[in-house]
Amino acid sequence: MAERRFELRAGGHRLEAAWIGPPAEERTTLVLLHEGLGCTDAWKDFPARLAGATGLGVFVYSRWGYGRSDRVTLPRPLRYMHDEGAVLPDVLRAAGVRDAVLVGHSDGASIAIVAAGSAPARDDVPIRALALLAPHVFCEDRSVEGIEKARDAYVHGELRARLAKYHADVDGAFWGWNRAWLDPDFRRWNIEEYLPAIEAPVLVVQGDADEYGTLAQVDAIERAVRGPFTRCILPGAGHSPHRDAPHVTLEAITRLAASIR
Repeated sequence: MAERRFELRAGGHRLEAAWIGPPAEERTTLVLLHEGLGCTDAWKDFPARLAGATGLGVFVYSRWGYGRSDRVTLPRPLRYMHDEGAVLPDVLRAAGVRDAVLVGHSDGASIAIVAAGSAPARDDVPIRALALLAPHVFCEDRSVEGIEKARDAYVHGELRARLAKYHADVDGAFWGWNRAWLDPDFRRWNIEEYLPAIEAPVLVVQGDADEYGTLAQVDAIERAVRGPFTRCILPGAGHSPHRDAPHVTLEAITRLAASIR
């Protein structure tokens, strides 16, 4: 599957991006929103596999401070995911996306919820559906414990070396995410208020061995959204369903995409 690499400007920053598959004018676009330590390249072959499975174009980009996008100014505000949700329409306009299915992982799933639950964002670029991989809508004890372990692995283990392959400013990417989540005030972070405004179909893919969150996140989303809801719980999978159970995750997103075409 052919991939086109390019840069765009949105929210006042230069962002790296890639497009795989059909152009936006032909059909709905799958928009990939990466996790808190992710970027365009960290998705690896998942965008190409998703384009091949669905027949849709896939747009993927690195948010401010990640990958080869502009470096972030630290510290990140505790509402950084709210901010990214607000800037997403600017990103989609710059990329030429006309209507979208948002595929978000972890932080990216939270950003998708904020965007889809905010009237200006919905009205700007129609959001046809959401596929949420290991989403967060509030801060749990398990989230904090997992992020504390990530800090230890970054300082004392091999995590920094692994992440340095993907990020030009690896310390900015890591500490911007880690220190925000471990700030005591972040315990009050909550985006459940955006859920009742979401009428588009929602798919949640969650591993039951997720080291950063529990099924309480899935339950909260199902209770509050107003559109069709599907849960896909993966036995033994951790925080990255698309890596731990790629075939099941691809099939679930492909079914979602087919349902709105």
